[in-house]
Amino acid sequence: MRKHILVTLITVTTLIAGCGKKNDPASAPDPGKAALTLPAQNAACATGTVISSTQSTIIFTWNSSANTDSYELDIKNLLTGTTTTQTSATNQLSVNLNRDTPYSWYVVSKSSTSTTATKSDVWKFYNAGVGTVSHPPFPADNLSPTFGQSVTAGTVNLTWTGSDPDNDIAGYDVYFGTTPSPAISKSNITDKFVNGVTVTSGIVYFWKVITKDAQGNISDSGVFQFKVN
Repeated sequence: MRKHILVTLITVTTLIAGCGKKNDPASAPDPGKAALTLPAQNAACATGTVISSTQSTIIFTWNSSANTDSYELDIKNLLTGTTTTQTSATNQLSVNLNRDTPYSWYVVSKSSTSTTATKSDVWKFYNAGVGTVSHPPFPADNLSPTFGQSVTAGTVNLTWTGSDPDNDIAGYDVYFGTTPSPAISKSNITDKFVNGVTVTSGIVYFWKVITKDAQGNISDSGVFQFKVN
């Protein structure tokens, strides 16, 4: 009798352990990171199919990632700040987009057996318009201090990154102040930073960067704000 009870307990324990392992999403491998391929990074995209004077169809492609069942494609209009999201079971997707417009995009890899989703790098491109010869620069990004960041009183360094499909950025205008519509602080600078800006405790500061190219085109980063402790 004692032997029978012991065998039964071992059997039940084994079944419970086996079922737990099978259904535990934490034990499943995470989906891999997709590698973007087209549209190319920081390029002027003229390879889409024109469907009207204002729109064209762009085919987005990326390398398939490991342990992935589906992909989420996120595309951001850099003029309006609007983001659209679409899903795909393969490593490509056709999307209708506005012409003569800059965009950024990335892909999120997902798996039905994992609670983790893996985001790709973020790329930017310019969807060319009718007879476009010169493209405006992409809005400055990676601004630091970031939106809503808290910094220490004293001085702060303002930094950003810039890019242009034609590689002809001529300079930057930096706007900085204590109102949501800050005044210009530095103009026509070629560095991507302004160091040693004095900031006071308890104050919220607003700033933005205007990027200008050699053809007179401009782009606006949008206003960022940060608070001083």
